[in-house]
Amino acid sequence: MIKKISPLAPKNFPKLPLVKGVTMGTAKSGTKYKGRKDIFTAIFEKGTAVAGAFTQSDIRAEPVEFCKKNIIDGSARVLAVNAGFANAFTGEKGKKINKSICSNIKKIIKCREKDIFICSTGVIGENIPLRPTNKAFSQSLKIEEHKWESAAKSIMTTDTFPKAIGKKIIIDNKEVSVVGIAKGSGMIAPNMATMLAFIFTDALIDKTVLQTLLNIELRNSFNAITVDSDTSTNDTVLVFATGKAMDDKNSRIISRTSDPRLTKFREAFSEIMHDLAIQIIKDGEGAKKLIQIKVSGAINTSSAKKIARSIADSPLVKTAVGASDPNWGRIIMAIGKTKEKINPKKINLKIGSNTIIKDGEISRSYSESRTKKYMKGKDILLDINLGLGNGFSQIWTCDLTEGYIKINADYRS
Repeated sequence: MIKKISPLAPKNFPKLPLVKGVTMGTAKSGTKYKGRKDIFTAIFEKGTAVAGAFTQSDIRAEPVEFCKKNIIDGSARVLAVNAGFANAFTGEKGKKINKSICSNIKKIIKCREKDIFICSTGVIGENIPLRPTNKAFSQSLKIEEHKWESAAKSIMTTDTFPKAIGKKIIIDNKEVSVVGIAKGSGMIAPNMATMLAFIFTDALIDKTVLQTLLNIELRNSFNAITVDSDTSTNDTVLVFATGKAMDDKNSRIISRTSDPRLTKFREAFSEIMHDLAIQIIKDGEGAKKLIQIKVSGAINTSSAKKIARSIADSPLVKTAVGASDPNWGRIIMAIGKTKEKINPKKINLKIGSNTIIKDGEISRSYSESRTKKYMKGKDILLDINLGLGNGFSQIWTCDLTEGYIKINADYRS
């Protein structure tokens, strides 16, 4: 199936810095995707710290279970990723597949099993064709390349464009790199999604600090997006810190979140996670518009989050936006069905800068033609103030089009 690139895709793949202590490789297994690379590996120098976050689904793929067990130790030597087969709901055979991949990796890279991280993405319930996949992993591990675009492309499934972003910062008078790549397009919901994201840095950061930062930044990135309200079995975010940019006697490891040297890193890290999450939404299956939903004035943050998510997940809201139709009644509907505390007389609603509802009534200044014109754009803001308290939340989603139906109807064709 030839995929049309999302109209929200960036014009060019970004120029990204090298990350010291990381050697990357890609390869073709020739299994699911003919003529394209579908295997990605990264080898890390000894001493690399790792942090991770995973799907909150009660049905977790075998690679997720494998990574969750290994993340406890907090050290990494190898990341191995395959696209096309999720290795989810595959039972004992799925566990044996992971063991085989591990054994194959350990023959090439002399390391412990708990320093290996395996990630898979693709069709649930299908077994990974082991022989060609292991052969491709072997090839990838023996290649030394620094091509971020090749890496980002190799992990794609229904994605229409590779997703990446990078930053350079200064810590201890040394140039430090932070680079992230991700994949994701459908089966995307808050609390992680059918997405993989990998962030690499050569900063010298303790594994505990790295995990704390990841947990914090998830809130406004990968846990604040939804395409279709479906949470996958394979969602994984992994962060690797090699420390090699600060590998001398003049640099101490950042081992406290209060360390002032962490400030610039955290800013870069936060921007990278948020940007990757938004790129995933911009590549939502069939998407033509990016929708930002802001809910303020709720009784608390939890209530604001539930209301924002209800609006974001509503097929009626998403199809209205897709049609550039200011059918604000659908937004009101999505608020009311949550059973959260609201007072209809205090609700204020804007679409962009266009005031629709003020104090529970249609605004005298409301112009449907002006609002419709705004909604023909690619970036849409739905701004709701409930007028009850200080609770605030925001979430990003995309419109729902015929393209989403076609992509998913043809997914296994």
